Amino acid sequence: MKTLRGICFSGWAVWAVALGPGGWAADSAAGTTTSLFNGKDLTGWVPVHDATFEVVDGNLRLVKGMGWLRTERAYADFVLEFEWRALVEKYDSGIFIHAGTEGKPWPDQGWQINLRYDQLGALVKGRRTVVPAETPRMPLEQWVKFRIEVKGKRIALDVDGERAWEYEGLDGGRGYLGIQAEERAFDFRNFRLRALE
Repeated sequence: MKTLRGICFSGWAVWAVALGPGGWAADSAAGTTTSLFNGKDLTGWVPVHDATFEVVDGNLRLVKGMGWLRTERAYADFVLEFEWRALVEKYDSGIFIHAGTEGKPWPDQGWQINLRYDQLGALVKGRRTVVPAETPRMPLEQWVKFRIEVKGKRIALDVDGERAWEYEGLDGGRGYLGIQAEERAFDFRNFRLRALE
């Protein structure tokens, strides 16, 4: 596990206990777990610039384009879980968080969890890598589960149930979640989000 900028692991442990088993907060005041994708259509999502997304066999498929697909709603603190699989060699995409709408084809200064084959799981701000990738390249058509926790300036990534890294230094406060389109086909499924606000 990678810990950056002096994050105390015990602090994350306290947060994990507060979230309860599986990381979903038991306290209803913190919000409820919602699905961001209904498996039928793109309800709740907004295409931005030149990006083609479709629903194929119940999966959200990134087909092609240079743009992104964002949520209708902006979020600040949350726990996001989803699964993805790459469908082509040298795959490249990413998950935006706290993203604004300025910039083309992607948000200018948005934060991104990289889904590029040789930078898998890296944390990127704009075009600058903040947390280098340590997750190995995944085979094509293999489902991989990502879990992203954001609370204040803290963010953590779990890959298939294992903590990949933790980082403190997030900014932006609130913004859209999004899927980057970079001319490479992917499938996504089981998008679940718990807002922690």
